[in-house]
Amino acid sequence: MIEWHWLAFDDIPREDWYEVLRQRQAVFILEQTCLYPDIDGCDPVCHHLMGWREIDGQRTLVAYLRCVPPGVKFDEMSLGRVLTTQAGRGAGVGRELLAKAIPLSEKLHPGYAFRIGAQAHLEKFYGSFGFKTVTEPYDEDGIMHVDMVR
Repeated sequence: MIEWHWLAFDDIPREDWYEVLRQRQAVFILEQTCLYPDIDGCDPVCHHLMGWREIDGQRTLVAYLRCVPPGVKFDEMSLGRVLTTQAGRGAGVGRELLAKAIPLSEKLHPGYAFRIGAQAHLEKFYGSFGFKTVTEPYDEDGIMHVDMVR
């Protein structure tokens, strides 16, 4: 079972934040061999959803994303840095992450739509949550993306 934590930046325990940054680096920079500024100044104004699971007696981060408030990156709110760690893959954790994040974000920012910059190969996944593609594919840091709105 996954233990979900939806927290403002200042409420995240230091050890948990360290693990989030470690996993963001592992997934986005090392796995995807993509050099980009992950620490972009947005995290302090975001809410963060973290999924933790006990694996072999260890509390392990299995999923993460941040909700960027409207007006920070886009006019709409945004979900970003969406990841499932190696430990969480293959069990539907990504789907559970989005299913949790959408209503929490809507409650936090009522009346706002979502806009995401999705990796193009995940277009169908996000589409299953009601996101619609609104741009042609574009290259961002060496990975094809599309903007999607919900």
